[in-house]
Amino acid sequence: MRTALSIAGSDSCGGAGIQADIKTMTMHGVYAMSAITALTAQNTTGVRGVQESSPAFLKAQIDAVFEDIFPDAVKIGMVPSAALIRVIADRLRFYAASNIVVDPVMVSTSGAKLMETDAVSTLTRELLPLATLVTPNIPEAEVLSGIPVCDKEEMQTAARRIGDAYGCAVLVKGGHSVSDASDFLYANGECRWLEGRRIANPNTHGTGCTLSSAIAANLAKGFDLAESVKRAKDYLSGALAAMLDLGKGSGPMQHNFDLNSRFADEA
Repeated sequence: MRTALSIAGSDSCGGAGIQADIKTMTMHGVYAMSAITALTAQNTTGVRGVQESSPAFLKAQIDAVFEDIFPDAVKIGMVPSAALIRVIADRLRFYAASNIVVDPVMVSTSGAKLMETDAVSTLTRELLPLATLVTPNIPEAEVLSGIPVCDKEEMQTAARRIGDAYGCAVLVKGGHSVSDASDFLYANGECRWLEGRRIANPNTHGTGCTLSSAIAANLAKGFDLAESVKRAKDYLSGALAAMLDLGKGSGPMQHNFDLNSRFADEA
């Protein structure tokens, strides 16, 4: 059985973070492991608190995984501080990890800031050069590329700037676009659009986590990068189209959902 490690924050409502990653990897037939960067108190409406792991404890978690069940792929999500990013980069280099997918989580869907300002420069300097793929949404692509991204042409420019600067493949996600949900993949100098229609679903909490962990799971199973991205996008689109609803009654909890409760990868 193939294995994958998620290095990310915990989401107490289960829709994003470590919990979403484990569900997604499991649904893809991959054995999921975790190293928790932070505990969060949150639900689909907002983040109420964040408690970071210490650098020493995060190192201990990563070492415990690699020394026993070496992962075939690694997904990295929310990492709130520069010190934790440095620990992750150090351990990934030490173990010569492969198939590394970085989801540069800077702000939650509800708008809460999840990464310290000085951590962004550490991310670009220490972690992106190790990445097989980085998966920024449009606001994150603007930060990483240093340019505004308002249309498809600028998505392409941003992806090339990020990929050429840090030597990694880049998937700029179009979910924040006003027109459609098409994503742009830039890898090894080649460009590819993955077309997607906008689905009128308010339940978007955890979509970025699910997509990146699905990509990592497919890489762990031996699919190449382009195929892994395509399969992950299809998986996420199918889940959103199902309009799953875990809420009871009226109010914000109507927007709770679990992307992974119905869709299994059958390959």
